[in-house]
Amino acid sequence: MAMKTQGAKAKDAKAKSAKFKIRKGDRVIVLTGRDKGKTGEVLRVLPKESRVLVQGVNVIKRHQRPTQMSPGGIVEKESTIHISNVAHIDPKTDRPTRVGIRMGEGDRKLRFARRSNEIIDS
Repeated sequence: MAMKTQGAKAKDAKAKSAKFKIRKGDRVIVLTGRDKGKTGEVLRVLPKESRVLVQGVNVIKRHQRPTQMSPGGIVEKESTIHISNVAHIDPKTDRPTRVGIRMGEGDRKLRFARRSNEIIDS
Protein backbone atom coordinates (compact mmCIF):
# COMPACT_ATOMS: atom_id res chain seq x y z
CA MET A 1 0.00 0.00 0.00
CA ALA A 2 1.41 3.38 -1.04
CA MET A 3 1.72 5.99 1.70
CA LYS A 4 1.05 9.66 1.00
CA THR A 5 3.67 12.17 2.00
CA GLN A 6 2.84 15.07 4.31
CA GLY A 7 2.90 17.52 1.37
CA ALA A 8 0.44 15.45 -0.65
CA LYS A 9 -1.99 15.30 2.27
CA ALA A 10 -1.87 19.06 2.74
CA LYS A 11 -2.36 19.64 -0.97
CA ASP A 12 -5.40 17.32 -1.07
CA ALA A 13 -6.92 19.03 1.97
CA LYS A 14 -6.40 22.45 0.42
CA ALA A 15 -7.98 21.42 -2.87
CA LYS A 16 -11.08 20.05 -1.14
CA SER A 17 -11.65 23.03 1.14
CA ALA A 18 -10.90 25.86 -1.29
CA LYS A 19 -13.39 28.74 -1.01
CA PHE A 20 -13.25 31.59 -3.48
CA LYS A 21 -14.82 35.02 -3.55
CA ILE A 22 -15.39 34.74 -7.29
CA ARG A 23 -18.63 33.08 -8.32
CA LYS A 24 -20.48 32.20 -11.50
CA GLY A 25 -22.00 35.31 -13.08
CA ASP A 26 -19.47 37.80 -11.65
CA ARG A 27 -17.82 40.39 -13.90
CA VAL A 28 -14.03 40.03 -13.76
CA ILE A 29 -10.95 41.54 -15.40
CA VAL A 30 -7.80 39.62 -16.35
CA LEU A 31 -4.74 40.93 -14.49
CA THR A 32 -1.88 39.07 -16.21
CA GLY A 33 -1.08 37.01 -19.25
CA ARG A 34 -1.94 37.12 -22.93
CA ASP A 35 -5.45 38.48 -22.31
CA LYS A 36 -4.46 41.15 -19.77
CA GLY A 37 -7.09 43.89 -19.50
CA LYS A 38 -9.94 41.86 -21.03
CA THR A 39 -13.18 41.66 -19.10
CA GLY A 40 -15.92 39.08 -19.11
CA GLU A 41 -18.49 37.15 -17.12
CA VAL A 42 -17.53 34.03 -15.16
CA LEU A 43 -19.19 31.02 -16.79
CA ARG A 44 -17.83 28.31 -14.47
CA VAL A 45 -15.71 28.04 -11.33
CA LEU A 46 -13.57 24.92 -10.88
CA PRO A 47 -12.55 25.05 -7.18
CA LYS A 48 -10.51 21.83 -7.14
CA GLU A 49 -8.25 23.14 -9.92
CA SER A 50 -8.42 26.81 -8.72
CA ARG A 51 -9.51 27.89 -12.19
CA VAL A 52 -12.35 29.88 -13.76
CA LEU A 53 -13.90 29.95 -17.23
CA VAL A 54 -14.45 33.54 -18.38
CA GLN A 55 -16.52 34.48 -21.42
CA GLY A 56 -14.35 35.74 -24.30
CA VAL A 57 -11.05 35.26 -22.44
CA ASN A 58 -8.28 32.72 -23.20
CA VAL A 59 -9.90 31.65 -26.48
CA ILE A 60 -8.25 28.59 -28.02
CA LYS A 61 -8.75 26.73 -31.28
CA ARG A 62 -9.63 23.04 -31.28
CA HIS A 63 -9.62 20.78 -34.33
CA GLN A 64 -12.88 18.88 -33.99
CA ARG A 65 -13.84 15.70 -35.80
CA PRO A 66 -17.32 15.81 -37.39
CA THR A 67 -20.11 14.15 -35.39
CA GLN A 68 -23.84 13.77 -35.89
CA MET A 69 -24.37 16.91 -33.82
CA SER A 70 -21.63 19.19 -35.20
CA PRO A 71 -19.99 19.58 -38.62
CA GLY A 72 -16.46 19.63 -37.14
CA GLY A 73 -13.57 21.79 -38.32
CA ILE A 74 -11.66 24.36 -36.30
CA VAL A 75 -13.74 25.45 -33.31
CA GLU A 76 -12.89 28.42 -31.10
CA LYS A 77 -13.79 28.10 -27.42
CA GLU A 78 -12.81 29.54 -24.06
CA SER A 79 -10.30 27.74 -21.89
CA THR A 80 -9.90 28.09 -18.13
CA ILE A 81 -7.65 30.66 -16.50
CA HIS A 82 -6.15 30.51 -13.00
CA ILE A 83 -8.28 32.26 -10.41
CA SER A 84 -5.33 34.32 -9.15
CA ASN A 85 -5.08 36.01 -12.56
CA VAL A 86 -8.54 37.59 -12.40
CA ALA A 87 -10.08 40.27 -10.17
CA HIS A 88 -13.62 41.50 -9.60
CA ILE A 89 -14.74 44.64 -11.38
CA ASP A 90 -16.02 47.35 -9.07
CA PRO A 91 -19.70 47.99 -9.96
CA LYS A 92 -19.28 51.72 -9.38
CA THR A 93 -15.93 52.56 -11.02
CA ASP A 94 -15.35 49.61 -13.43
CA ARG A 95 -11.85 49.12 -12.00
CA PRO A 96 -10.36 45.98 -10.39
CA THR A 97 -11.17 45.58 -6.72
CA ARG A 98 -10.76 43.16 -3.86
CA VAL A 99 -13.81 41.62 -2.26
CA GLY A 100 -14.80 41.77 1.38
CA ILE A 101 -17.55 40.01 3.28
CA ARG A 102 -19.89 41.64 5.78
CA MET A 103 -22.99 40.46 7.56
CA GLY A 104 -26.32 41.75 6.28
CA GLU A 105 -29.75 41.53 7.82
CA GLY A 106 -30.64 38.14 9.23
CA ASP A 107 -27.03 36.88 9.52
CA ARG A 108 -26.69 36.79 5.73
CA LYS A 109 -23.19 37.18 4.27
CA LEU A 110 -22.86 39.89 1.64
CA ARG A 111 -19.91 40.45 -0.66
CA PHE A 112 -18.82 44.05 -1.21
CA ALA A 113 -16.21 45.83 -3.32
CA ARG A 114 -13.47 47.16 -1.06
CA ARG A 115 -12.67 50.00 -3.47
CA SER A 116 -16.11 51.65 -3.27
CA ASN A 117 -17.98 49.74 -0.49
CA GLU A 118 -20.63 48.85 -3.11
CA ILE A 119 -22.54 45.57 -2.55
CA ILE A 120 -21.72 42.92 -5.22
CA ASP A 121 -24.46 40.42 -4.34
CA SER A 122 -27.98 41.34 -5.28
